[in-house]
Amino acid sequence: MSARRFPHVPKARPGDRIAVLSPAFAAPAVAARVHEQAMERLAETTGLVPVEFPTTRQLGASAEARAADVTAAFADASIRAIIATIGGDDQVTVVPHVDADVVAANPKPFLGYSDNTSLHNLLWSVGVPSYYGGSTQVHLGPGPRVDDVHRISLRAALLEGGVIELTEPGRSQDFGIDWADPRALTEFGGHEPTEAWAWAGPARAVEGPTWGGCLEVIDQLALAERMPQTEDLEGGILLLETSEELPSPEQVRRWVRGLGERGLLAAVAGVLVARTPASAIGSPVPSAEERARHRAAQRDAIVEQVARYAPDAVVCVGVPFGHTRPQWIVPHGGTMRLDGGARTVTADYS
Repeated sequence: MSARRFPHVPKARPGDRIAVLSPAFAAPAVAARVHEQAMERLAETTGLVPVEFPTTRQLGASAEARAADVTAAFADASIRAIIATIGGDDQVTVVPHVDADVVAANPKPFLGYSDNTSLHNLLWSVGVPSYYGGSTQVHLGPGPRVDDVHRISLRAALLEGGVIELTEPGRSQDFGIDWADPRALTEFGGHEPTEAWAWAGPARAVEGPTWGGCLEVIDQLALAERMPQTEDLEGGILLLETSEELPSPEQVRRWVRGLGERGLLAAVAGVLVARTPASAIGSPVPSAEERARHRAAQRDAIVEQVARYAPDAVVCVGVPFGHTRPQWIVPHGGTMRLDGGARTVTADYS
């Protein structure tokens, strides 16, 4: 049996409307100017018209209210795409209140990452592909401009489609300047050089539809019994990343080992792992050596477990998606290709 395949979802066109939702944390409520600059840049970068819903700026909105906004955005024929403002912590409580039948009947591109793994999983379960990445509050609003790789993949996901080889920007930050600081609107904050992507497994090319997301959320999905059927992932590409909460390499090892025991690792043809954050918001920034050790330890933990359960899988670690900036937005349910011989990663945004 091969991994499930997903239908083509029509792209938006300049002048169409895009819903801007907060299905987890309503970050615009705590940093309105960053949000407003994000809306300006979203319109400038895509030509789409941002549309906010009742809970977009509402702190403490109930799970039911946030789910109602998600359902309404999919139901509204004038809305051609949806993007999340940011992730959060409790979206696992929102998803049960989303009308899955409405979502399935009205497929459209959805962009988000981190806690939005829960919504991606719901979409995947009803046959709707989406895009893992995109946060108006993190990748559009702060700083002097939109990063090139983010702009390219944002437009590909929403408007243009096409097959793109992902590249390494050569610099990265875990997070920028505090949103309360006026400099957050004009400066990126600290960047550091990135390491080369690490490859493991056979030197062959594998290609298939993607599933996955943030390991901290996948853990919740497993406990809530919302994981996909393993046979539906056969031959696919697993996406894995961790958040700025900095789970220890040992915790990451346990999570990935659990996926192995579930049979999920043996099912997939490839594993794509994001560049991991190595500093936490509100805490002292570790030294460059400490950050490098943290990333290397997490890399080794994942590679070790994949080799144990799926020695034929092609593995690439360090690609800038998920909790990092610059950030590539990547297909979730769409097709990606990992070439362990040529050491290239390509994504199909069609």
